[in-house]
Amino acid sequence: MSTLTLLLLAGLLPAFQLQAPDGDSLTRTAITAAWAAGAFGLLGALVWPLLVRALLLVPALVLGLLGFFINGSLLLVALWVTPDGRGAADPETAVVVAAVMSAVASATSTALAVRDDDAYRRRLYRLTGRTRARAPGDPADAAPGTVFLQLDGVGHRVLRDAVADGLMPTVATWLEAGHRLTPWRTDWSSQTGASQLGILHGSNEDVPAFRWYEKDTGRLMVSNRPASAVELQRRAVRRTGDGGLLTFDGASRGNLFSGGAEQVALVLSVAARRGRRNRSRAGYFAYFSDPANAVRTAGSFVTEYVREVCQSTRARLRRETPRTPRGGTYPFVRAFATVVERDVVVAAVMGDMLAGRTAVYADLVAYDEVAHHSGPHGRDTDQVLRRLDRAIALIADVAGHAPRPYRIVLLSDHGQSPGETFEAVYGLTLKDLVRAGCGLPVPRRVRRTPSGSEARDAARDALRSALHRPLDEGDETARELPAKPSEPVVLASGNLGLVSFPDVPHRMTREEIDRRHPALLRTLAHHPGVGFVLVASAEHGSVVLAGDGTEVPVAELTDDGPLAVYGPGAARAVRRTDGFPHVADIMVNSMYDPETGAVHAFEEQIGSHGGLGGEQSEPFLLSPPELSPPVGEGEELVGAEQIHRVLRRWLRESSGPQVPVELPVPVEFPVPVELPEVTGPPEAAGPPPLPSRPEPHRPADGRTGAPEGGPDGAPGDGAADGPVGAPAGGSGGDPTDTPTDAPADGAARGSGGPPADATVRGYADGTARGPADGPLDGPAGAPVAGPLHGPPVRDEKC
Repeated sequence: MSTLTLLLLAGLLPAFQLQAPDGDSLTRTAITAAWAAGAFGLLGALVWPLLVRALLLVPALVLGLLGFFINGSLLLVALWVTPDGRGAADPETAVVVAAVMSAVASATSTALAVRDDDAYRRRLYRLTGRTRARAPGDPADAAPGTVFLQLDGVGHRVLRDAVADGLMPTVATWLEAGHRLTPWRTDWSSQTGASQLGILHGSNEDVPAFRWYEKDTGRLMVSNRPASAVELQRRAVRRTGDGGLLTFDGASRGNLFSGGAEQVALVLSVAARRGRRNRSRAGYFAYFSDPANAVRTAGSFVTEYVREVCQSTRARLRRETPRTPRGGTYPFVRAFATVVERDVVVAAVMGDMLAGRTAVYADLVAYDEVAHHSGPHGRDTDQVLRRLDRAIALIADVAGHAPRPYRIVLLSDHGQSPGETFEAVYGLTLKDLVRAGCGLPVPRRVRRTPSGSEARDAARDALRSALHRPLDEGDETARELPAKPSEPVVLASGNLGLVSFPDVPHRMTREEIDRRHPALLRTLAHHPGVGFVLVASAEHGSVVLAGDGTEVPVAELTDDGPLAVYGPGAARAVRRTDGFPHVADIMVNSMYDPETGAVHAFEEQIGSHGGLGGEQSEPFLLSPPELSPPVGEGEELVGAEQIHRVLRRWLRESSGPQVPVELPVPVEFPVPVELPEVTGPPEAAGPPPLPSRPEPHRPADGRTGAPEGGPDGAPGDGAADGPVGAPAGGSGGDPTDTPTDAPADGAARGSGGPPADATVRGYADGTARGPADGPLDGPAGAPVAGPLHGPPVRDEKC
């Protein structure tokens, strides 16, 4: 087919020749075309992967564009080596011819055509050397892997409606086959940063919103900025003493945080790092190592861009409401989230499965990005849900060809609530309202509140990298902070607003705010667009203020009263956030209409999340029947940290002894380092039973100390004095509540040396991992002694 394409293009393009100047016979021309096509294919197979690997530091969008020019250069070389120099083309013509050849080859071989997933799957099999489905008798059947697919922003109701409307037939088939669909409640901060940090790292303590100001450090934390993501992950790891959900043979794809995985692609918390250990761009190589992928993605990218322009134009002409501006760079951001990021992440997950990795967690952000600007319900998001279902089906089908069986768990981090923006309804932003309540001037023309879209910053960072600009967030922080320290910092996280006074080093009380700005709290609490306000109080500890003069101390707060419309669990969520060290001076939650489900976002979003109110607080968890129920009968799933414990339990059920065993060394950053495996006797290769033990004691400073002794009355061999202790050696308790159960014959013991800056882990599969900056037996580490029994670690690269 490539030969025929060359012959056709030679007849259509005057600058492209396959004949000698005085002409050639048809047979001779066909031979020249076949020679050029063969040389082009060979160069593409041999040279292209090397060039792509050399350009891994180039962001995905730029790499895709460079692919066309690289492809054209390879075609020029192929024409140059044809017999008697009969092939010739201008450079620009070579780029066109190479692109057309790749597109035709993709379509005709049905390899990477936009809607032909079967051939896409077959191409990936060939790239990974996997040509047959897994046989029922494969020995790996006893140790299934687990894939966690996060459908960002898809709430429980949205998923149910999509299944009922026939938009997601794959999910519908799973439900008919017995999969469990369980709703769960988010924390007050119903957004990806808080939820994913809790899910992957077991703690989202002190994450009050999507963005917040920290008085003690003077930093503006934004969940989707690399520096903030690194710091949030470091804090969570230090708080829990554990590297994360994916520490053992895991892969993190398209997430804000790594989860402790060594294999990462499009992970924000490692995006700002450079060096051999930063493999965040390895997913680009896995995807763009096949030149036809650039054609497929570019075609889909253009299609999505045109689709967004048409949809936004239609909404404007029909004067649909609510509506938000969708011009500028947004069509490119949407295309990046729904095409580039989707393609790279899905390909990476498929590669992980074909490589046999134990645990994979991937985030597909397409729905969340579109719903922010088009609303969570409607034709625009329906199309996205259909394409997400196709991606799920593709991944599920690949599981049958993987070297081990896989259990696929679908979940979401939050939902989205519809509603017009606060500014559209009331004619002023939250910042305007706060400044007016403080008696400060309100500018007539106010810059729009920035959106909290994860995909927007990902696309922005890719562009900065392309221009060789550092990922410096100082300029943006300066623009978002007030010019004078005495003026308030007003930040928006969906329908949750945060007000802080940077010139006061502590959390201001209601009495202090009233003395400085007597009208501010009344202005906020009595505004019709505000549901309630949380503020500290010298008299009552903290209080919730609402309209009609309602004041309830947080200690007495229940799900009745001012929080009744927000549903069960609202009081618990507010009370928990009130105890965070970096909670804002004033926390403002928008109104919520239970009849329409509408909230008012303080950002430019008509589908929002970040606070309390409606569908945003009710995501879902969909699990196969082979796994145990996430909660008991009549119980509820509450908070991302509980989701983390459920997922850890499922990993234990799937993989048994492959759960990491902690040694008593504090953690600074979850980058595991593999050491030579230590295998035990053959009889220990099977999965030994996991002993149960009581929940670790957690001191007031948030560190994990050595727990109290269990029924045996003594701590385990790994206990040590220091910030992070080892589990008790006794039995009893719920093993699912702690992430570091150790088989009795696979315990790892640490001794000697001061604590290092990274976790040292002994694994029950016969390996140990330690800090990135030195050997385990060095002065900064703790040597590992004693046998670690189990099968060798699988470490196949994607």
